[in-house]
Amino acid sequence: MRKVLVVIGSRANYSSIKSVMRAVRAHPALTLQLVVGASALLDRFGSVIDVIEADGFAADAKVTMIVEGETPATMAKSTGLGLLEFPTMFEMLDPDIVVSVGDRFETMATAIAAAYMNIPVAHTMGGEISGTIDESIRHAVTKLAHLHFPANTQAAERIIRMGEDRAAVHVVGCPRIDVVAEIARTNGHVSNADWLETDGAGAHIGLDKPFLLVSQHPVTTEYGAGEQQITETLMALHELRMPTIMLWPNADAGSEDIARGMRKFRERYRPDYIRFYKNFPVETYVRLMLSCACAVGNSSAPLREGAFIGVPTVNIGSRQRGRDRAGNVMDADYDRREIVEAVRRQLARGRYAPDHLYGDGQAGGRIADILASAPLRVQKRLCY
Repeated sequence: MRKVLVVIGSRANYSSIKSVMRAVRAHPALTLQLVVGASALLDRFGSVIDVIEADGFAADAKVTMIVEGETPATMAKSTGLGLLEFPTMFEMLDPDIVVSVGDRFETMATAIAAAYMNIPVAHTMGGEISGTIDESIRHAVTKLAHLHFPANTQAAERIIRMGEDRAAVHVVGCPRIDVVAEIARTNGHVSNADWLETDGAGAHIGLDKPFLLVSQHPVTTEYGAGEQQITETLMALHELRMPTIMLWPNADAGSEDIARGMRKFRERYRPDYIRFYKNFPVETYVRLMLSCACAVGNSSAPLREGAFIGVPTVNIGSRQRGRDRAGNVMDADYDRREIVEAVRRQLARGRYAPDHLYGDGQAGGRIADILASAPLRVQKRLCY
């Protein structure tokens, strides 16, 4: 049996690989190994490890690797700490394949460590275009990886044009869509808001009226502008004054700037229409997307999962610039007037038809089957 080691370093990592973990665990030819680290271990980012364990997964190892500060320098140092710690975990667990997810800084440390140790690297969500340092990380991991699992044909062609072996590139769809498809099949809308009161802080939010779902993260290549950027979004929300569920930012450089802007706004305006949350399980977030009137911010989720369920989306700023998208997305700059206008247009437009740009909800099983049967090689060459 092949041992497949998955590294999870954030809430985004987990939602992006959960269906693969389930499929690997259930596969007769595979054994699942799990290493959890980085912000997934920290309470202020929602203790993702608790969500993972509640879903029935047990970590074989945990890696503390976040240097406090959320600056470009601390991101680089955190990556370095991961590169120091992951080899020890890999030696201990002796996996046959390491799965590296997406484009996070911990993903880079995962891929470098495994590649140096002659452990084949499987990479999900490669070949995509987006803003910030994430795109550079994603493409760098592609060059370290030996098996590629892009979400669509556009991403696959970019990987091949980077010189990767076409035989190692498997278009499987995005594993994040698998969870969305399961919930959508059961009409998984939010039925009441009682459970929302058990977590979060801020106003009481009733979901019997149209509400907004807001998630805005720092843009690492625009470090230092985060507070001004989130202030424009918050002032747009202040003009709209709709019931709003809002997530705190992720652990990227500039996170504290975003959080500072949110705290200042909350203290000054005491908004009676926003409730703030550290994190949601992926199923909860999907149900909120299914039920919300409009998703707002710069997260990739409304572009990826949102396409599958047709959620009206206002994408703010440059973080997702260039990412493949369906028709459910309108763009706005860091300008409160543009944001308000775009949200009002989306509210008037309503739901969009589903689009399978990022997959049909069957990625996890496909990836597990390929992990079980694909030839494993660690020698790479440019293939053009």
